[in-house]
Amino acid sequence: MAVSDTTQAAANLLVHETSPYLLQHKDNPVHWRAWGPEAFAEAQALGKPILLSVGYAACHWCHVMAHESFENQAIASLMNDLFVNIKVDREERPDVDQVYQQALSLLGQQGGWPLTMFLTPKGEPFWGGTYFPPSGRYGRPGFPDVLQGVAETYAQDPGKVSRNVKALGDALARLSQGNPGEAVTIGALNAVADRLVREVDPFLGGINGAPKFPQPSIFDLLWRAHLRTGRTDLRDAVITTLTHMANGGIYDHLAGGFARYSTDEQWLVPHFEKMLYDNAQLVALMTQVWQGTRDPLLEVRVRETVGWVLNEMKVPGGAFGATLDADSEGEEGRFYVWTKAEVDRLLGEDAELFRVHYDVTELGNWEGHTILNRRTPLAPGSAEENRLAHARARLLKARALRIRPGWDDKVLADWNGLMIAALARAGFVFEQPGWIEAAIDAYTHVVTSLGHSGADGLDRLYHSGRGGRARHAGLLEDYANMGKAALTLHEITGEVAFLDQAARWTATLDHHFWDEADGGYYTTADDVGDLLIRPRHAHDNAVPAGNGTQLGNLTRLWMLTGQDGYRARADTLMSAFSGELGRNFFPLSTFLNTAETLLNGVQVVLVGEADEVEPFNAVLRNQSRPTLVVSRLPPGQNLPEPHPAAGKAMLGGKATAYVCQDMRCSLPVTTPEALDALLASSASGQ
Repeated sequence: MAVSDTTQAAANLLVHETSPYLLQHKDNPVHWRAWGPEAFAEAQALGKPILLSVGYAACHWCHVMAHESFENQAIASLMNDLFVNIKVDREERPDVDQVYQQALSLLGQQGGWPLTMFLTPKGEPFWGGTYFPPSGRYGRPGFPDVLQGVAETYAQDPGKVSRNVKALGDALARLSQGNPGEAVTIGALNAVADRLVREVDPFLGGINGAPKFPQPSIFDLLWRAHLRTGRTDLRDAVITTLTHMANGGIYDHLAGGFARYSTDEQWLVPHFEKMLYDNAQLVALMTQVWQGTRDPLLEVRVRETVGWVLNEMKVPGGAFGATLDADSEGEEGRFYVWTKAEVDRLLGEDAELFRVHYDVTELGNWEGHTILNRRTPLAPGSAEENRLAHARARLLKARALRIRPGWDDKVLADWNGLMIAALARAGFVFEQPGWIEAAIDAYTHVVTSLGHSGADGLDRLYHSGRGGRARHAGLLEDYANMGKAALTLHEITGEVAFLDQAARWTATLDHHFWDEADGGYYTTADDVGDLLIRPRHAHDNAVPAGNGTQLGNLTRLWMLTGQDGYRARADTLMSAFSGELGRNFFPLSTFLNTAETLLNGVQVVLVGEADEVEPFNAVLRNQSRPTLVVSRLPPGQNLPEPHPAAGKAMLGGKATAYVCQDMRCSLPVTTPEALDALLASSASGQ
């Protein structure tokens, strides 16, 4: 954009974007720009600071601030006069959001969305906040006062701005340095679990207090520790949490799927948006716990949530969209809540039964309405449960006539990778081949629409796509999550193409993302240059940390191929961040969970035609073993040297299984009972 082009300089340019969130703001009187070199060039040419606003399409408070301030002509004029205004979809550019959320935290403020940051024309942060009202309230200053105060400080006190810029820049650089240490041990994993379980609400589950987020990686860590140690307190913490979530208002009891978090400690009142990544992680966790408990509630919730994903989140081509909005008709939660009168009118003679089971009262449980939540235990197969199912179907049919929340249908590689892996694994465990096919369709869509070959011949990914347009260079999480999806599909189907693709994406990460000095992967590639810093960390955020996920991928690639280079890189990656355990282990759950597979992984090698190994699959479905890795070999196909199962073959012409651990393999077995015994023996040795 030429700054001298006054027509364009005085325009809102978001009309050219693909993000539904950015397009929500295309008619604002604010002269919004998308993140990019043109916006920074404009700020430098005009000598104006930058106002950076980050949000996402399903964000309730983002909508509130938009209606109150960004649609207000007087406030917009202030913004246009004083700043160059950049709007970012945090789902399209999580790397941008991550850097400036860290900056806000360093300023001593709680992060969140909308994020409102003030930057120099070079993109250096010097002050910020989140939501600001149009006039002072909630203990927050009015947005016009903030705008004028920041602009005056920038113009009249450049020394203060410079000091803030330097302090924040130095601190951000330190955060990207990592904290190397000794290799993680099983004892350290158990100690972390022992500390984390004390933070769990023993009565309602979740981390104590409100709001409550699902945090599946933390409860995965506790479940794994229970499997290793047999401790019932760890088991109970996970089951209590999943049970209350599955029965609470955070769950959509009509269509399936979980909201992003609960605003209260009872899991009753959600922040109503539904995110693909939350549901992917919860399907994976509930499937894993169901394998160890056979809890019918978990199976029902997995089936319902998968049904919601396939019914409401699939885009043309097979991949999955990102989010459903919290708001409809300008009100948060309006689409989802009920009154007693509505329930009575729609359900007739079944209304009383439904009200008892789903907490429907005259006064409601939230702002005069009822958020459906299950108040009684599930009784699968009972006549009463069948009546309730019919009642839910009638309410769902009636709800479908309401004005729906907005759907952000952009395809994100990292979020799709999470759902593909979860869907494929659940499809195997619950014997739903249609789910596996849906996972393969989504995988193929992502590869074909977001995958491309780089100038160096390496396989590259874009992060986001919509309407046939792929946008934004792929991030660590894109490659790691899609790599995990590919490896999961390989383990379930035996198709070598999935394994080969995971290896190629790992080669891209090693070439463009690896930190040669200290180990570990950067969030962004070395040929992407529009960020102030290149983040590098192992902390889980909304999605699992890419370094944690990739640690698991490297481990599985090593176990599946026998190539020692993967093991060596995994060891280096684990050491690159293990020093964080002494500083703050709370956000390291994914990293620690995948470290366990490196330390304690068990591999099952199945040799035989697909139908012949089916009896062994029944054994694997009964294994709640997150560290289990499966190789499937048709007759005549061998694992390469130096894999310990290289050359292993069928015994006596029968389908055969081997169990390998610590690069040593068992004698061959040809019955599912023998395989079950071998796996039990390997578990007792943990």
